[in-house]
Amino acid sequence: MVKIDNMYYGSNSFTFQKAEELRKHMTKAELILWEELRNKKLLGLKFRRQHPISRFIADFYRHKHKLVIELDGEIHLKNYVAINDKKREDEIKSLGITVLRFKNNEIINHLESVLQQISNFCNAQ
Repeated sequence: MVKIDNMYYGSNSFTFQKAEELRKHMTKAELILWEELRNKKLLGLKFRRQHPISRFIADFYRHKHKLVIELDGEIHLKNYVAINDKKREDEIKSLGITVLRFKNNEIINHLESVLQQISNFCNAQ
């Protein structure tokens, strides 16, 4: 079954199921950022976590700003993962969505800077 909705860009039931599983097993960096984004804590804006978009799952998504926030751990330094990340990001961008990408270390060590960058993007829209 495909859920046709602007917010999900045609994601299917498998993608929704996988997103639900990922919500139960978030990384340390995801948990830290989610604590700052949940319940409209940042600028009063609603963010979603592990959100299905087409055949992908965005770490975080702000629908009204068409903003995906991706967090990258060390695995993303591997060449084959970086190539897949680029293809994925290009496909998401082709839907008119902006992607902000942060390394896990940025979340853990420089959270205020990350939150400022997200705020700056949202305020500029």
